[in-house]
Amino acid sequence: MNQCYFLARKNYRILFFFLACFGLYQTSAQPIISFHSVASGLSAAVDVVNAGDNTNRIFVVQQAGTIKVFDQSLNPLGDFLTVTGNSYNGGERGLLSMAFHPDYKNNGYFFVYYTNTNGDVEVARYHTPPATPNVADPASRKILLTIPHPVNNNHNGGKLNFGPDGYLYFATGDGGGGGDGPNNAQNGTVLLGKMVRINVSANEMDPAPYYTIPPDNPFLAAGDNIRDEIWAFGLRNPFRWSFDKLTHDMWIGDVGQDLYEEIDFRAAGTSGGLNYGWHCIEGTHPYAPANPGCILSAGVYAPPLFDYPHNNATGGFAVIGGFVYRGTLNPAMYGYYIFADEVSSNVWLLPTGGTGADTIEFRALQANISSFGEAENGELYATSLNGQLYNIVATGNAALPVKLISFEGAAREGYNQLNWLTSGETQLRQFEIEYSTDAVHFQQAGIVAAANSGAYSFKHLISTTHKLYYRLKMVDIDGKFIYSNLIIIAGNDFHGKNFASPSLISNGLLYLRLESSFSNLQIINMDGKVIHQEAIANRTGNISISIAGTPAGQYLVRLYSNDKQLTQKIVVQ
Repeated sequence: MNQCYFLARKNYRILFFFLACFGLYQTSAQPIISFHSVASGLSAAVDVVNAGDNTNRIFVVQQAGTIKVFDQSLNPLGDFLTVTGNSYNGGERGLLSMAFHPDYKNNGYFFVYYTNTNGDVEVARYHTPPATPNVADPASRKILLTIPHPVNNNHNGGKLNFGPDGYLYFATGDGGGGGDGPNNAQNGTVLLGKMVRINVSANEMDPAPYYTIPPDNPFLAAGDNIRDEIWAFGLRNPFRWSFDKLTHDMWIGDVGQDLYEEIDFRAAGTSGGLNYGWHCIEGTHPYAPANPGCILSAGVYAPPLFDYPHNNATGGFAVIGGFVYRGTLNPAMYGYYIFADEVSSNVWLLPTGGTGADTIEFRALQANISSFGEAENGELYATSLNGQLYNIVATGNAALPVKLISFEGAAREGYNQLNWLTSGETQLRQFEIEYSTDAVHFQQAGIVAAANSGAYSFKHLISTTHKLYYRLKMVDIDGKFIYSNLIIIAGNDFHGKNFASPSLISNGLLYLRLESSFSNLQIINMDGKVIHQEAIANRTGNISISIAGTPAGQYLVRLYSNDKQLTQKIVVQ
């Protein structure tokens, strides 16, 4: 068995609606990424996290036990904590992870995951005094869980994460060795080879073990044969895993045995209790030799989203699970899950909502990656066994003949005004303005032809009070394109000052209350056909409109003038 570090062997359609062009979600051209060193001199760095306390600090976990802290500019602030009593010996043991309580800013609690001097997995809580924000109190340790890990020193798992539900999750390895001989991953009476979920206490006065069981844990009422703490079964060595900070989906990098590495996926909102299949399956393939008790029927085990073979060319031998990029500085990477292989140095991008067939592979891109992590603003970092902390950046989709000098926007009455300035335009075809309500799913607001003028503007008529995210897609005559960074325009109260009532009409009368002036009104059915239209001549105040004879159903009321519009849904009984 190859004991590589830590992880061992392991109708596209365009719909036109009310003069705005709405398209399906569009992905960018293939992003190109690179790793930029931002700190060096680290020793066996194995995790990088943020405190979620609005300080934008970065914390780097070193396997021998010391946690380093850096400010938002990556200037070192010193040693945050040294965890004593761990069993680091240059192998897979030692201090492996940390996570800050969701309310750390107020309670000062954080948690660490390490192997103790017996080789057992231990989860402990520490406290940071308010007077020393960059130095935690080493005497504040409270041990929550000690999980026996006999015989072998590998496959310790090792990643702590708080879920969107506020509970603490961590993934454990199967206990090491080859093939999970003791069947730990499928045995409900042990916590090895599992995803564990607990409710941690933030009260120093609470008695041991300083945690309780969440009431919706899947095996809470299953009896003595399954531990209450278990959230999922069947993992081999899930050394690194994460939640998507936007969608809350769970992504797990599980290190394989002899033939395959895998990425497991659990959609947000899916109940617990999944069985990922080890040691009955490895990746999407039955594990040989077959083990007693394995059921190889379809649907018994949750299959991986992606697996790759053991080779250095297109695969690897030790998967390092990563994160979905949700930052703003590298829009080309947005929405991609980024992960790597520690042995082969290959790195992959997998678009959210995609399948394994959609992965983009960068061969031999970065050596010795041991973990990924994100800053408070969603920017991604990676640690390496060579003592480096890296920032992951997109180097661009294509070399286009344009430089975007500025891109900005502002809310106006009934529309958002966008302005941008360019230089060096040659053979540029057009600018496509895209917008989103969640910074994930973008629609097209319009197109502006490139004119080599350098100064452009676009007026986006809107019918929402929500904030909107905008980006420019700059396209050349060959169809190549790049995206701008995102900008955000906050919603205004234009629609709060103008509205139609009631929303449910039974007497044939529609009432308008208008503080802004409009020239015309339309009633539009759900097929987009105008069934009623009249001029309201810029009147304001309270206005009544007869819509007697309108068939029962759902409609849109549209008020508009040359420079603004408002749309609202009504139901006619």
